Amino acid sequence: MPVPLRKPLWLAVIAAGCTAAAPATAAELSGPEIKALIGGEKVRLSTPFGIALPLEYRKDGVVLGDVSGFSAARMLAPSEKGRWWVAGNSLCQKWPTWYDGRQFCFKITSLGGGKITWLRDDGASGTARVGP
Repeated sequence: MPVPLRKPLWLAVIAAGCTAAAPATAAELSGPEIKALIGGEKVRLSTPFGIALPLEYRKDGVVLGDVSGFSAARMLAPSEKGRWWVAGNSLCQKWPTWYDGRQFCFKITSLGGGKITWLRDDGASGTARVGP
């Protein structure tokens, strides 16, 4: 039986180890651009371990996180269903238990070709790929 943790290890890895600087041609997205890019898509967050962690942002405002396919994650709370929305020019999300249920918002910058960088409101940052 998985051991539920308040902050799964993979979430801590993303917050601590995924930083990236946006190139000069990058463009920070507006709220409508974020909604058009993210809604209905899978977003794969890059990690320092070379694996991409998937989040599915459904158009109905539900975000699904499932890392059960990763062997280390099977001992944690491997999946969760949260909410996402756009507020101003930020992507916001809230999970029932991940991050202790705390809400976070992100500035999203497009790098082109489905690649993005994100900057969370607490200063954490990283990269991701949007799409199949």
